[in-house]
Amino acid sequence: MNFSKRANGRVLVIGAGVVGLTTALCLRRRGFQPIVVAEKFAPETTSNVAGALWEWPPSVCGRHHDERLLDHAKTWSMESYREFERLATQPGSGVTLRTAVFYFKQPVADNALEWAKMNELKHRVRAFRHSPELITEYGISPKSGVVDAYEMRAPTIDTDRYMAWLKQEATTAGCAFVQKRIPSPLREHEDTLRRQFGVDAIVNCSGLGSVALAADDSLSPHRGALIRVRNDGKTMPRVERAHCVANDPSQEDQDMVFIVPRGEDTLLLGGLVEADEWRTDINLRNYAPIQRILERCTAFLPALSSASIDPIEPARVGLRPFREQNARVEHETGTSIIHNYGHGGSGVTLSWGCAFQVADLMDELLGQQTLAYGTGA
Repeated sequence: MNFSKRANGRVLVIGAGVVGLTTALCLRRRGFQPIVVAEKFAPETTSNVAGALWEWPPSVCGRHHDERLLDHAKTWSMESYREFERLATQPGSGVTLRTAVFYFKQPVADNALEWAKMNELKHRVRAFRHSPELITEYGISPKSGVVDAYEMRAPTIDTDRYMAWLKQEATTAGCAFVQKRIPSPLREHEDTLRRQFGVDAIVNCSGLGSVALAADDSLSPHRGALIRVRNDGKTMPRVERAHCVANDPSQEDQDMVFIVPRGEDTLLLGGLVEADEWRTDINLRNYAPIQRILERCTAFLPALSSASIDPIEPARVGLRPFREQNARVEHETGTSIIHNYGHGGSGVTLSWGCAFQVADLMDELLGQQTLAYGTGA
């Protein structure tokens, strides 16, 4: 591809979570000159809180089941899978390929949505196996209520290591970073921001910040929490696989099970899906739904009964940026703004695929206009 004009295009990327940093890195690799601006950088981002298990949409914490909404997500997810497979071979990236097992309270064949999802998935991932025998094989309690299961090799991401790695990759590639609050709404301040930062276009990767920045009232928080348990084999058998039961939004009680190894000696226990909750000042001591995560996961996998909770950081709480129409990855007509937000609990899963699409959109956008503010003008 010819980058003779676009290679010098300067781009302001708003947001430094996994979506923002991945987008900036992809843009830089395409030849653009990104400036990442954010109020917070890792480890103070929602991305550091994420469970970060790659999933085929819809995710275990998600509520999107409309096939029209999921088509793009499936493409983005698969592109990310291939990229994470590559990154798993790079020392220090924080990406690992592990067996992930998904359990069901009725036979998969009896649920049309789950049956279709499984049949799409099984030919796209490594080491796929569908068998109810996985339940007893992996020591799941017979009282758990699950009757069917399948497994696959899936990327799991140590977010602390990965976010540091991602920022270093972006820095080494030539991305610039500025800590600053961007005024809202973005469209009204577009020209001022382009002049202030000397850029030709803007990419909005602000997550829940887009409620104000993009004036998007379809975006809302879905609060989640993860308990951190020692997984060094000293107080309980080391858990090597991820074990998941999807959230059922029709149930009043929290029922999601999310047991995912993190790095070499940590195990994450979830989950929690609380819509329209903005507060994050809850913890394992003062909030009963988080306490019940431990009870629910232990009842599901009895090997956790002797688990030792991390004394330094018992739990993390974060807000998923859930959007009714699924993630927004598009150019806003009549502007030089491209949006990339609203990924719900799938920010890591969709990050690379969405970033690739943003780079394509930027090629089109800056290929159609005169570079007015950047160094390529």
